[in-house]
Amino acid sequence: MTWVPPPRPRPPAPAPAPAPVSPRRESRGRLGRLDAKVSPYLYIAPFFLLFLVTGLFPLFYTGWVAMHDWDQIMGKGEFVGMANFVDVLTGRGFWRALANTVSIFLLSSVPQILAALLIAALLDRNLRAKTLWRMGVLLPYVVAPVAVALIFSNLFADRFGLINALLETVGIEPVRWHSDRLASHIAIATMVNFRWTGYNALILLAAMQAVPKDLYEQASIDGASAWRQFWSVTVPMLRPTIIFVIITSTIGGLQIFDEPKMYDQFGRGGADQQWQTLTIYLYELGWTRADFGMASAVAVLLFLVIVVFGIVNFLLTRHIAHDEGKRS
Repeated sequence: MTWVPPPRPRPPAPAPAPAPVSPRRESRGRLGRLDAKVSPYLYIAPFFLLFLVTGLFPLFYTGWVAMHDWDQIMGKGEFVGMANFVDVLTGRGFWRALANTVSIFLLSSVPQILAALLIAALLDRNLRAKTLWRMGVLLPYVVAPVAVALIFSNLFADRFGLINALLETVGIEPVRWHSDRLASHIAIATMVNFRWTGYNALILLAAMQAVPKDLYEQASIDGASAWRQFWSVTVPMLRPTIIFVIITSTIGGLQIFDEPKMYDQFGRGGADQQWQTLTIYLYELGWTRADFGMASAVAVLLFLVIVVFGIVNFLLTRHIAHDEGKRS
């Protein structure tokens, strides 16, 4: 038997040469890749440019003015560093205005959020003409703040106000709504609640309608009452929206200006500044005393106060959410 050698393996065939790419196609592909990378940033660039011009630049410019002796007539003066902040913090006017602002903020925001949550729960039920009711709670928000302030300042008038007339019919002594500090804070907080409760109620109502109905059916099968369903199902599901409402009401409450400004005919926060807020104090420094440096210092301090309150709100809500998660 003769030996036959195995056949030699053939060398692999050479790969075909790639087809030459035309310069036009190569340029088009490069432009397409560049468009995919750059176009998202171009789409969002108008927002950042607008924020830079109307938000970030005024913030830094206010801080720069706060460190100068800036007069309304003479213009920019010498650099004084932190002297304006020291003058504001060592004066009595800033702390009085801060106390008034916090008092009005607490008297308005806490009842406002609770009332908005209750109204949203009522509007979420099967009511007749529900669209009419939902539009009705938004009507106070449409009314101009100046009109609301003028109407309520007359309702809470010390002598001939309707509120005092109603109190006298039930045997209660008239309240000095413009002279007493706490009474003036309650009156101004009532204006704020009248305007903003319906607006916040619609925000909470939109979040309530996004809650899955299966959760309510499951809770009713387990024997939970309507109140138990609201407290154990609705409120936990609304936590992100409630946090949003709390933060927005905090920012708005600490910047309140229209209602206390129009509460009397002088607009200075009362004869003894008993309801003068930080924004009115800022306005008085800037336009009445023509001291832009101190007014800018108050604006910077107000910004820091809002940041502190926002951080406190965030920490409290996160702590409550963490405790509820551990219990569940």
